[in-house]
Amino acid sequence: MTAQCDFEVAAVVAMPEIGDDDDAVDVSVVIPAHNCRAYLDRCLTSALVQRVKKELIVVDDGSTDGGSELLDLYAAYHKGSVKVIHIPASGGAGRPRNIGIEHATGRYVFFCDADDHLGPEALERMVAVADRNDSDIVLGKIVGHGRRAPMSMFQQGADRVGLADSTVYNSLSCFKLFRRELLERHRIRFGEGMLVGEDILFTVHAYCHADVISVVADYDCYHLVSRPDGSSIMQQAGSRDPISWLAMIRAPIELMARHVEPGPLRDHLLRRHFRLDVFAQLGTVFLESDDVRRKDIAREVAALCDEWYTPGVHERLNSIDRQRATALDDIDRLVRLARIENATVRRRLTGLRWDGDHLIVTGAARLDGITRDDGLAVVLRLRHDPATELVVPAERQGSEFTVRLDMGALGSGIWDLRVAVEIEGVVRLGRLGADRESGITRPPPRLIGGVVALPYFTRDNGNLSIDVGGHVVAVPGTVRLIRTRWAMGHRLLIDGEVSVVGTAPSAAAIRQIVWRERRTGCERVERVLALPGGGFAGRPAVGRFPPGTWDAYLELGLGGPPARFRIEADAETVVGPRRWWGAALMRSVRPYATPGKGRLSTVVRRLTARTVLRKILP
Repeated sequence: MTAQCDFEVAAVVAMPEIGDDDDAVDVSVVIPAHNCRAYLDRCLTSALVQRVKKELIVVDDGSTDGGSELLDLYAAYHKGSVKVIHIPASGGAGRPRNIGIEHATGRYVFFCDADDHLGPEALERMVAVADRNDSDIVLGKIVGHGRRAPMSMFQQGADRVGLADSTVYNSLSCFKLFRRELLERHRIRFGEGMLVGEDILFTVHAYCHADVISVVADYDCYHLVSRPDGSSIMQQAGSRDPISWLAMIRAPIELMARHVEPGPLRDHLLRRHFRLDVFAQLGTVFLESDDVRRKDIAREVAALCDEWYTPGVHERLNSIDRQRATALDDIDRLVRLARIENATVRRRLTGLRWDGDHLIVTGAARLDGITRDDGLAVVLRLRHDPATELVVPAERQGSEFTVRLDMGALGSGIWDLRVAVEIEGVVRLGRLGADRESGITRPPPRLIGGVVALPYFTRDNGNLSIDVGGHVVAVPGTVRLIRTRWAMGHRLLIDGEVSVVGTAPSAAAIRQIVWRERRTGCERVERVLALPGGGFAGRPAVGRFPPGTWDAYLELGLGGPPARFRIEADAETVVGPRRWWGAALMRSVRPYATPGKGRLSTVVRRLTARTVLRKILP
């Protein structure tokens, strides 16, 4: 396809903007481009369809693959939206992005690489959050396509998060929405003449001055794309040379330290640098280096530790990095730690059954290539609060293990199971359940102390988890209508019984009957009397319901979100209709059992005298 054809396609899909009619620009999208011709249409089109007032500032960094000409076509066709600046090749993304900032006029600036692209509603959603909260930085969820994307900071959205009580500082890429006034007031710019790390310097500086940081986690805002030909800077050999990286990361650490005084906040931020930037160089790349290179890497790591490693950083790190910090003068020990870290955790689930209130889990686990270990346990971690976990030591025979999980010790939520293998003070974790013996199925749910426990295998990877309370797994149960009759006040007397996971729930679990109008979704709640053995009785005032078709549910509390069950019925147990006059209206209430599955519903009508006569008279 020619450049002209590509351009015409992009022009067709460009979307109208929303907002006021003034000329103020909401977002300046800065895009550095160097030999990205194959990706430009997707990138630019994804920016043009954003429903905000925007300008695209594309800085062509000496492209020689035809991208310059294609960019000029975009600029000619989208004169009010696309501005192209041509500069000689600079050897990195820092200078093109800085030039883009200098030409930006928007209230916010968003940086997008030419081989990546935006989700259709990305800027609209991020600007809405920024305007609502007066945000200086907005992190939009990043997803990777052949590349690893950050995840920890996108577990949930937030209008305001602090650097000290969140993981946003883990993400130091520049693919975020920044308030332009913040960048100008503090002269925040990218490092120039750097092959990698120029955005780390920029983002660290911006974080240090940001008063409000927000997170959009419920929408895929930015798509991080790997080039199949491996031509991006981050895919090139030497882009993550350990010595160069350790030299580069010193500047961002020093910049952060100039703005953040010693104490818990600085230690929290330093933890990120030591975990992801410093000690990471003692992992795979360390194993791949020769003896001389390993000594050089260890020496550079030690120099950074001498200057910035504090007791507060130490206590915030995981076990393997703590071990590394004390072994920087022992290359053999560092090699062993790297091998432990890189060894695959082999684990297999061999059995799963109930024993009273305990779930018995059996399996086998070991580190691949390592003949011994110092301990084994199963770790249950609360999915939406990873800091909450329960460690259950295993009974062992060689690599085989058995654990008894007390369901009464687990609070409400989703608990993910991991096997933990310890060796030389290092704990390696692996999710349990995906590799399991044939014939193993999930045990039936169990009601324990009024709380439902539902072991299950996750849909994506088949790993073992336990849903305590019925948060994501449907709770099996039946509610059966025994008898109905009319009482004074046009109340429908209901007698029924309920069974949950094959047993009668406690009286305290039976809460109320919920009537839901089928068309509007409107709900009416009526109290019920809980009876021994799973029975219940209700007196809903159905005669007072607005007109419509109302479906009946029994609501129970089983340790999680309210569990609702349709009330099953048959024609013999449902009383006949009732009609009466009141305030010149005839009211009609007709309980019935729905065809097919047979569930209790009620039709409520109100008819005027004229309507009634029309129905009676021919």
